[in-house]
Amino acid sequence: MTLDGATAHHSLRALLTDADTLSTIDCATPGETVAVIEYLMAICFASRTCPSSPQEWRTWITEEHPLGHAAEWLAAQPDAAWDLFHLEAPLGQNAMLAPYIDENGTGTAQLVIEHAGDYNQHFDHHHLEHGEPLPAAEAFRAMLTQHVYAPYGRARMSGKEIGSTITNLAAGRLTGRIRVVALGRTLGETLRLNLYPPEDHAEPALNTSWTSGAIPRRTFTAKAKPRTPRSSADLHSALGRSVLLRPNRGQDGQVVVDRVLIGAGEVLELDPERHLQDAVFKVMTNGDAKPLWPSPTRALWRDAHALYGAVKNADTGLYARLRDLRYEKKGSGAPYHLWAVGLLANKALPVAWTQGSYPYAPGMARHLHHASFRGSTVAEYVADSLKSAAIVATEIVYPASRAADNAAQLARFDARWEFWPDAAQPFYELLDEVIEGGAEDDDPVSAPLVGYARTLVTSARTHLTHRLDSLPPNNRGHLARARAEQRFEDDMRRAKAPAELRGETAHD
Repeated sequence: MTLDGATAHHSLRALLTDADTLSTIDCATPGETVAVIEYLMAICFASRTCPSSPQEWRTWITEEHPLGHAAEWLAAQPDAAWDLFHLEAPLGQNAMLAPYIDENGTGTAQLVIEHAGDYNQHFDHHHLEHGEPLPAAEAFRAMLTQHVYAPYGRARMSGKEIGSTITNLAAGRLTGRIRVVALGRTLGETLRLNLYPPEDHAEPALNTSWTSGAIPRRTFTAKAKPRTPRSSADLHSALGRSVLLRPNRGQDGQVVVDRVLIGAGEVLELDPERHLQDAVFKVMTNGDAKPLWPSPTRALWRDAHALYGAVKNADTGLYARLRDLRYEKKGSGAPYHLWAVGLLANKALPVAWTQGSYPYAPGMARHLHHASFRGSTVAEYVADSLKSAAIVATEIVYPASRAADNAAQLARFDARWEFWPDAAQPFYELLDEVIEGGAEDDDPVSAPLVGYARTLVTSARTHLTHRLDSLPPNNRGHLARARAEQRFEDDMRRAKAPAELRGETAHD
C-alpha cells in the first residue's frame, strides 16, 4: 500500500526497493501480514542488510537507511532458487512429497489456516476438499503463514513411504503467543525497526527449500529432535511445515495452485533471549513466566500495559532499543506503533486472529505504561461492578433458583458482554490523548484518565439500563432495578474504587 492509500501487487524485490514509498503490506489477515514481514526480514538478514550494533541500529532509524542492498542481493540470486514450482527444490517447500501429492493431496483449503484449521471445516465454512484454485501469489503467502502460525495436529497424508512422523504436526514458531511488530510510518521504517544486530557473523542460512542449502533436515522415521537456528535468516525463514503445491493453469491461463499436500516440518529449539526478542513475558498463576498469549476471553488491549512495561524496563532486545530512540515531536500522532498479533485456537482448531495496535513515542514509555495500566484497572473495576449489579437483580427476581440455573439467570442482567467491546475505543483514544500531551508535559496522563473513566461509567450505565429493561413491570421488577442501579452507583463511589472514577488522580 502506497503512502497515499493506493494498493498494488509488488514482487519481493520491489517491496525492498520501494520500501520507503510504501506505507504497509496489505494482506488478507494479520497473520499473513506478519508472515510476509518475517520473510522480508529473513531476506534482509541473508543479504546482510541489517545493523551490526544497537548504535548502528539507531543510526539506521534516524537516517532512514535504504534497504536496496537486499533487493540487489535478491536480483543476483539464481532464478531456480526462487522458483515456486521448481521440480527439485520448490521455494519454501519439500519436494520429497511430490510422488504422493496426486493421490494424497487435497483442495487448497488445506493451505489457508482460516479455511481448514482442523483439516475438516473451519469458521468460514470452507471444507478441506474445497476445489477452488488459488493464484500462485496467494498460495505463496498462505504457505508462509503456515510455516510460522500453523497449529499442532495430524497431517492428512500417509506416512508409509516417508516415515510415520510426517503426520505429527508441531505448532508453528509463533503459534500460542503474541507476536509484537514495531510499526513505522513506512514499510522501510517498519523493517528497520524490527531488524536487529545478529549475534554472530556466521554464514546466513536462508531456507529457500527443504532439499537445498547447507542446513541438514530432519527425517520422518523418528520423533523430531529440535534444532537451534543457525542464524537470524534461518530463524525467520524456518520451514515449520513440509508443504508441496501443485501448479495448474487457470481459466485465463494464469498459474494457479489446485492441490496441496502438508506434512510435518522443522522443529526449532528457541532461546527466549536470542530468538524471542519481541516477546512480552507474563507471569501465570503458578508463578511461571511465558510469552503473552492470545485469549478468547480477554481482549489484547487489556494487557497493553505489559507491552509498555517491556519498553520501560527491558535491558536488551527490541524494547530496550525502542526506549533508547530519540524523538522530536513533529505534527500529531505517534511516530510508531506496537502491533500485537496472535492466533486464537481451540487445541488444534484455529478460531480467529486477534490483534491490537498501540501508539508509542520515545520518551513516553513511563506515561503510556501508567495510562494503559490504570485504564485497564478502571475498566476491570467497572466490569466487576456490572456483574455485582447483575447478581443483585438476579437474587431478587429468582429468590429460590436452582444452582444449575444460576449462570443463565445471571446472564440475563449481566451487561459486561456489551460493555467490554465498547470500552476498547475509549482506551485507544486515551493512549492517543497521552501521546498528544507529549513527554514535555509534566503529567499528560491524569486528566485524560479521568475523562476516560467518566466515559466508561456512562457506557456501563447505558448497558446496565438496557439489561434491566427485561425486568417485569411489577413490584419485584421495580425493586430489582432500583437496587441493582444503586449497587452500581455505590460501587463507583466506594473508597476502594479507582481514584479516576471519583475524578481524582491515582498516585500508584
